Amino acid sequence: MHAVIPFLLRHGYWVLAANVFAEQVGLPIPAFPVLLAMGALAGIGEFSIWAAFALAISAAVASDVIWYRLGRTRGHSILNLLCRVSLEPASCVTNTKTLFGRLGARALLVSKFVPGLGAAAAPMAGLTRMPPSKFLTADVTGAALWSGTYLALGYIFRTQLELVGEKAQQMGSWLLLIIGLLLCGYIGWKYYQRRRFILGLRVARVTPEELMKMMEAGEEVALVDLRHQMEVEHDSVKLPGAIWITLEELEERHEEIPRDRDIVLYCS
Repeated sequence: MHAVIPFLLRHGYWVLAANVFAEQVGLPIPAFPVLLAMGALAGIGEFSIWAAFALAISAAVASDVIWYRLGRTRGHSILNLLCRVSLEPASCVTNTKTLFGRLGARALLVSKFVPGLGAAAAPMAGLTRMPPSKFLTADVTGAALWSGTYLALGYIFRTQLELVGEKAQQMGSWLLLIIGLLLCGYIGWKYYQRRRFILGLRVARVTPEELMKMMEAGEEVALVDLRHQMEVEHDSVKLPGAIWITLEELEERHEEIPRDRDIVLYCS
């Protein structure tokens, strides 16, 4: 906070708008420290809390509208692109689809509070052909809840945030070193988990070309489509003879899968 507040004092509202827009576009630049700092500065009379509130909502919605339009025109490719750059690429798509399947438009009210889902929610709304008016209503409300929460916390706890800034100044470069080491350790652990998961799958993986050759050769293969219901509803492509069982239903419906032949599972 000590480094953020002086920077905001010099450059003003445009830093807030640029930071919020960058995070919602999908860049790994968290906006909550700037929102907290702007709330604290508004509390001591340096800025208007309402101007900051309106600016944050506008920046977030502007980014979301872009992703919404791309989601409507480019579909799954856009959602997969966003999730590919996240630290949880194996679960990002599934988590987004599950959230929308459970909450619908209400997912936009909470998605910005969930790491990795803030940028993915808007293209998902476009992919599912959510009406523009419904999307804008939910998105503006969600942006207001998200930005308003952090601005209000900064406004209310402005004295405590200043104390945190003073402690950070006393620690100096040691604080940056500790934060850097923790961040590198977290990213390294996530990368290790992902590589271990991928290596575990390689022994049992079959390429689309290999599967096609098996089917053309008349080999008996049990195909299981594990895609989410929302994806199946918006994608007419399905492998012939495949059994559609969602991941949530796999445990209770596993007996439907033949055991007398090779089993191939596929999803997005």
